[in-house]
Amino acid sequence: MAVVRGAGSAAISVDTRARRVLDASAPAIVYLLVRLAGVGVLAAMAARNGASLLGELTSWDGRWLLAIAEHGYGGVPADMVDATGHRTPETPLGFFPGYPGLVAAARLLTGGNVVAAGLLVSTAAGVAAAFGLTRLGELVPGGSRRAGLLLTCLFAASPMAVALSMTYTEALFCALAVWALVGVLREQWMLAGLCAAGAGLVRPTGSSVVAAVGLAALAAVIQRRDGWRPWVAGVLAAAGALGYVGYVATRTGVLGGWFVIQREGWGWHLDGGIATVRWLAEVLTSSGNVFDLLTVLSLAGSIGLFVVAVLTRMPWPLLVYGGLVLVTTWGTDGLMNAKLRVLLPAFVLLLPAAIGLAARRRATAVAVVVAAAFASAWFGAYALTIWPYAI
Repeated sequence: MAVVRGAGSAAISVDTRARRVLDASAPAIVYLLVRLAGVGVLAAMAARNGASLLGELTSWDGRWLLAIAEHGYGGVPADMVDATGHRTPETPLGFFPGYPGLVAAARLLTGGNVVAAGLLVSTAAGVAAAFGLTRLGELVPGGSRRAGLLLTCLFAASPMAVALSMTYTEALFCALAVWALVGVLREQWMLAGLCAAGAGLVRPTGSSVVAAVGLAALAAVIQRRDGWRPWVAGVLAAAGALGYVGYVATRTGVLGGWFVIQREGWGWHLDGGIATVRWLAEVLTSSGNVFDLLTVLSLAGSIGLFVVAVLTRMPWPLLVYGGLVLVTTWGTDGLMNAKLRVLLPAFVLLLPAAIGLAARRRATAVAVVVAAAFASAWFGAYALTIWPYAI
């Protein structure tokens, strides 16, 4: 009988450990499952249109980022041109160095294969973002582990979430941004400052992270909380973005050199939202293109999500971050259909939906996530395989 009890105890112990492992890895599992659906649909549509999956996952900006990772800013092939069809020695400087730098380092793990390294960095960063999102969903008022997992699912099923699986900067940026915000909510100032600095080296949207962390650190200083740590976090947060913009200014000899490159070479510049509103009006009054209409609806939905976030009293650093991502997205002239990709970092706006779904029956939550995942999969695959313009 003693042997039987021992065997039973061992079985229970193994089962308990397995459940703990499954629970611990749940953020990665749900994220990867949703993204796998997206990549699967993309593979099918690419094959149907005579394209390759790898070719689509490394297209558009992905080619530039991989070229910088492989050759450095000065060695990008001469046949690669900007959005106007031109090329100057400064053109590659329009891309921030964080992602290509990490890809270059990851080549040590892939035998020098830069494509494999880029996809590895994007996948690993997406998983890191998933764990951060799950933690964020636990920390906000009304949050829970379930809400965090649903937030991760909704993020992975965003309209242009296909970019998270490409050799693009979005996955890495979102991972750094969410952990910076987790650091703010937990008052882990070194985590917040370092992640904000990293985000500032990955995308210009890093300014939104810098502002959220900087203002939270300033509030802590004014309230005399946590000693010297908020001071250091505030300085660190701004170091990445200001450092790179300063470097480009030195290279170009122009104080706002990076902004000049973006405006003249890639067509992106702040205009207060005039171009965006004009494009929205044009689509609503004359365009019969489904992709355009869905883009307009999604952009409009982002404003609605922000209003709900305010009404549900989301922690103010998250509102600052999400609001600034919206302002830069709506207030910038540029490729309009790329705006949904630019909105991916506004993941905090999905928190009220995740918390609301967490209060529903499991079947309801699963149905919503599955529907969102396959809608996102189709949208992203269409954008890459059928839509003729860059994303």
